[in-house]
Amino acid sequence: MKILVILIVLSLSFYVYYKIKYVRSKRPMERKLLNGKSGMALGLFVALFGLNQLFLYDTTTTYIVAIIFILLGGLNAWVGFKTYRHHIPYAVREAEEIARQ
Repeated sequence: MKILVILIVLSLSFYVYYKIKYVRSKRPMERKLLNGKSGMALGLFVALFGLNQLFLYDTTTTYIVAIIFILLGGLNAWVGFKTYRHHIPYAVREAEEIARQ
């Protein structure tokens, strides 16, 4: 499945991109916002990797590991989304305060 490989590479690329932005950012709320985005990208990467393993191999061990990856990736993406959504108003307020100065 080439589409899964492309999505895996894209999600890993977004994770690295957001982590680099996180390290370079000086604002605390922006850092938390970027941390949520990177969490979503990492969760998507892990879940898609688990899904890809289901198509590649046909063993019981692969199914167990793939299900664990899919569940952990989905949970990580969900927590990252909740973190991102929670910190949006604070990051906007922080950006407005800095713009006023």
